Amino acid sequence: MSNRYAIGEKDSRPWGSWEVVAGGDDYVVKRIVVSPGARLSLQRHKHREEHWIVVQGEGVVTRDAERIPVSSGVAVYLPLGCVHRVENPGAGDLVFIEVQRGDPLDENDIERLEDDYGRAEAAETPATQ
Repeated sequence: MSNRYAIGEKDSRPWGSWEVVAGGDDYVVKRIVVSPGARLSLQRHKHREEHWIVVQGEGVVTRDAERIPVSSGVAVYLPLGCVHRVENPGAGDLVFIEVQRGDPLDENDIERLEDDYGRAEAAETPATQ
């Protein structure tokens, strides 16, 4: 098993921020903050499943074809390979705890299908390889 995160590791993103708060060989726990009016990429993962537990604010989770309203105390399971995102239509921060399980665990296991910030992966063509 390979967890490539360090406790205390953090990053700012166009939609908000994340920080690693715990971890082990086969899991990592992040605190994720989504800014008002922002949303994460529509994405999927090849090597991990995720569990999200909302602790502050309200939002909407897309899980494959479902749109799930979420608020404090609501948990959502995202199985390996499902297409997902979370958005914060509210006026305050949306905060959730994310538990990742898989191998390996790192930031390279994100396939962005749509992104409001121009980070979606373009299909490789001979001109872009």
